[in-house]
Amino acid sequence: MQIRVSTNSSVQGGDELSRKVEDTVGNALLLYSDRIMGVEVHLSDENAGKGGASDKRCTIEARIVGQHPVVVTHHGSSLEEAYGGAAHKMSHLISNKLGRLDKHKGNTSMGGAEAT
Repeated sequence: MQIRVSTNSSVQGGDELSRKVEDTVGNALLLYSDRIMGVEVHLSDENAGKGGASDKRCTIEARIVGQHPVVVTHHGSSLEEAYGGAAHKMSHLISNKLGRLDKHKGNTSMGGAEAT
């Protein structure tokens, strides 16, 4: 699973921040990594360093094999809070989406009964 991290001009961090984001998002989505083609993470500071509650934003887009991309956004008072919250949201979204798909596939085989 490839994870690409980008930032707006107000976010400082470079390679170290990218590694932290990749680790957090990668760990959150590890269970589904074989079904995810790629993940894009975008970090921004909406107040451009002026401060304020929940002014850091993280948007994550994941491309699931055979599905339309899914997107989540999370705001936090720090970048860590923003990307950690977004990773958590994405994990739950993918879990629910893939669970429904798998259940649907299982229900359609053999007239709704699970194959043995």
